[in-house]
Amino acid sequence: MHPPFRSLTAVLSATFLTALFAILPFQALAATDSIVLGMGCFWGAEKRLSEIPGVLDVESGYAGGDAERTSYREVLNLEKRIQRGKSDERNHAEVIKVTFDPEQVSLERVLIGFWENHNPTQGDRQGNDVGSNYRSAIYFNSEAQRAVALETRDAYQQALSAAGLGPITTEIAPLRHYNRAETYHQDYLVKNPDGYCGLGGTQVAYPGAAAGPADQAARTQPSPRLDAKALNAERQLIVFEAEDCPFCQQFRTEVLDGWSSEVPVISTLNPRPPEGWTLEKDLFATPTMVLFEDGKEISRYTGYKGDKERFWQWLGFQILTPEQQRIAFEQGTERAFTGSHLDEKRPGVFVDPITGAPLFRSDTKFESKSGWPSFFNPVEGALTYHEDNAYGMRRTEVRSASSGIHLGHVFDDGPPPTGKRYCINGNVLSFVPDAD
Repeated sequence: MHPPFRSLTAVLSATFLTALFAILPFQALAATDSIVLGMGCFWGAEKRLSEIPGVLDVESGYAGGDAERTSYREVLNLEKRIQRGKSDERNHAEVIKVTFDPEQVSLERVLIGFWENHNPTQGDRQGNDVGSNYRSAIYFNSEAQRAVALETRDAYQQALSAAGLGPITTEIAPLRHYNRAETYHQDYLVKNPDGYCGLGGTQVAYPGAAAGPADQAARTQPSPRLDAKALNAERQLIVFEAEDCPFCQQFRTEVLDGWSSEVPVISTLNPRPPEGWTLEKDLFATPTMVLFEDGKEISRYTGYKGDKERFWQWLGFQILTPEQQRIAFEQGTERAFTGSHLDEKRPGVFVDPITGAPLFRSDTKFESKSGWPSFFNPVEGALTYHEDNAYGMRRTEVRSASSGIHLGHVFDDGPPPTGKRYCINGNVLSFVPDAD
């Protein structure tokens, strides 16, 4: 026995612990809590909830299934077997594990973010992601968490019901078989800012403000629904956008900012149609362009990645007559002396019938006696030129630069000063007279 040695050891241990506590950050010693949530695709869910003040970490994973261990590929393959009726095994849901500091943010505030940032009424799907692996879920780790989950669910159900939405289908159950997702899924939208854009929930706000002032200020206020009375009831194009959506910004820059089409257009961050108007199905990505006639959806164009010509072609098929479509998209030709605008002589501009972009000024129009409207000079940059060897002839086709539609051909037998004759199908021109 060596008492002096033991005393020295005790002194050193106490000194070490004192020094350790002095240099460790206070937050590292503070208690944290975590809860596992399913909101459909975990990429957007991870981004949304990581923005809540007091949330320390959000990790993508899988939970709630029968298998103790799983992977992304195994989850997808099992779901295919389930859909084909070849398995009755319980699949995992795509989830996020939210770790938070209870002294900075309450569990209620975290769950408010959960409810508001997805649609919890859709069963085994979220938007266009269909399957039990995309179910809405809260997997708790204590009875206290379960109580808050049920309480917030009931409160949010009242708000959803008042807004005309159906019952919540969210699974609320004890956490089991949690698996961290593969590394490439972690912080996916940080690493891939052009990734999938979600719609940010139903835009129905959670009732009340039970959390503190800082929490209340951090909540995203929902965008109001469009007022149907302010829109064109006969025909209206609505662009459904989302915050932090690079494709929405690209569409706005490349298409909306220069909009001159006769079709009225408006944008909204609210995924619901105007009161009294109807969508054929839920929206699942942004931007989504929906064309309404008499308050009902007749067609939609989902997503945008710089494919401007495809968008205009989609719109053209909705608003042009069959004869106009044949000319515009099938390089057709109207019969001589049957088209529109042959006798149009007023000051003004002939424009693309889809985009409204200027093509020819009326003061460049001349009588060619060919049976088609003819011009000797287009608006600068309005046309593109293409070799056309159809029917055993060598001609130069002209198309609208804004929409890509076929207009006609250009020949070298026109009047001065250009010597060109732009022979154009009148049925694919619209005329806008000059203001008095």
